[in-house]
Amino acid sequence: MKFWVSFDDGTSGQVDLSNSLKGSMFEPLNNPQFFARLAVDTELETVVWPNGADLAPEFLKEHLIQQVG
Repeated sequence: MKFWVSFDDGTSGQVDLSNSLKGSMFEPLNNPQFFARLAVDTELETVVWPNGADLAPEFLKEHLIQQVG
């Protein structure tokens, strides 16, 4: 489960969440069709899904840095 993110500081890249979607809120995101329903919530400034799941921008950035790193 991958998508591209871009941050205000210029950091950007593809985040791979394949091994990070655990727990009852995130399990539905393992379904590619449901995962594809992600949207950007401009108020929260992060990605969200219809079931209420969201990921903190800090988590996404740290995850991206670890993958590149």
